Amino acid sequence: MTNRFKVLAAVAALVLLRPGAAAAADPDYLSFSAGAFDINDTETAAEFRVEYRSDWRRYILTPMIGLMANSDGGVYGYGGVFIDFYFGRRLVVSPNFAIGGYRQGNSKDLGSTIEFRSGIEFAYRFDDRSRLGLAFQHISNASIDEKNPGTESLVLTYSIPFGKFRQ
Repeated sequence: MTNRFKVLAAVAALVLLRPGAAAAADPDYLSFSAGAFDINDTETAAEFRVEYRSDWRRYILTPMIGLMANSDGGVYGYGGVFIDFYFGRRLVVSPNFAIGGYRQGNSKDLGSTIEFRSGIEFAYRFDDRSRLGLAFQHISNASIDEKNPGTESLVLTYSIPFGKFRQ
């Protein structure tokens, strides 16, 4: 498969799977996650995360900010973007990308304070627009430092429409 064909296929997928009527009904979210940090290595720890996902969209990108902490004292604050792809009314697939600052604590040394996160979430959307999902993320410094071991996380996520907190 040529690179030109791969690019055309990716553009076609984005056009065909762009947010539609299902996206228009989605609010901003407060998301809570729990799972495992560093599942690819021997330094696995419990991971907890809270994330705000805006309802503001620019083209197909939606901003988010969050804070992750693990049971070994590692902390990662980040900001980034995600895209929601809808398959029917219920299934939402959300690739995401963020940049942030990492403090190691007694956790895995990722080589740098500046770390990049990329990932994907598969979620089920309920009638009240809340979501229950499974997310996989990779964190690495993209080789801006000589040491770049990277790490992966697998978490269960529950996203609550932010308006529910105002009632």
